[in-house]
Amino acid sequence: MNILLTGHKGFIGQNLFLGLKQYNVVGYEWGSILPSLKDFDWVIHVGAISSTTEKNIEQLKLQNIDFSIDLYENCVYNNVNMQFASSASVYGLTSSFDENCICDPKTPYAKSKYAFEQFVQKHPPKNSLIQIFRYFNVHGPFEDHKKNQASPYHSFTQQAKEQKKIKLFKNSENYLRDFVHVNLIVSWHKKFLEVKESGIWNFGTGIATSFYTIAKEIQSKYNCEIEYIDMPNELLNNYQTFTKANVEKLNRTLHE
Repeated sequence: MNILLTGHKGFIGQNLFLGLKQYNVVGYEWGSILPSLKDFDWVIHVGAISSTTEKNIEQLKLQNIDFSIDLYENCVYNNVNMQFASSASVYGLTSSFDENCICDPKTPYAKSKYAFEQFVQKHPPKNSLIQIFRYFNVHGPFEDHKKNQASPYHSFTQQAKEQKKIKLFKNSENYLRDFVHVNLIVSWHKKFLEVKESGIWNFGTGIATSFYTIAKEIQSKYNCEIEYIDMPNELLNNYQTFTKANVEKLNRTLHE
């Protein structure tokens, strides 16, 4: 099987590149020349501006929307199947995370992901597959370069090791997210290569864990302090205080 993997040098891309080593995988990064797709069976498109706080609207449109649409149309033209990494942020500030519910993306990043989803809904492929995966909060190896966008598992561990202190937002016992290890993301991508179905699926665990719980676990492991800080103003209005994937469709598709 021949696979083109975009964003292969990023956090999830690096894990996918290693996890798909039994296949012939060609990596692609933004700015290089896109190879002809006619010899590929699948395109796995995880490359994007991944910062949830990105404010450069034009760059988001160029990389996350326009390029994704061009790549998708290229796949459709060449009858190549495509997997697209979307985000749970498309749901917005809600407590319902079913693939069929109404989405209300709040940030430019979330809107860029949802714009591509909407394009696909209006222009479905005829002879190939398009699988859209809404990632929840992914954590695991190769997060180093994400800095303030890294998961609390990574950032709290780094703080505990380097500063002997974890900085935690006040009221973090009330901030719960669906944290999913990147190894699960990789395994699901691989399983879906055998699924002959287009659609949208949540990639999460169906379990919500508080930031406070994670901080306490890491504090216990490294015997460090916890410093409670105010949430930055730029996060206040668009901060998802709760995410929990509805995984019924995922489990049903993969018979898990």
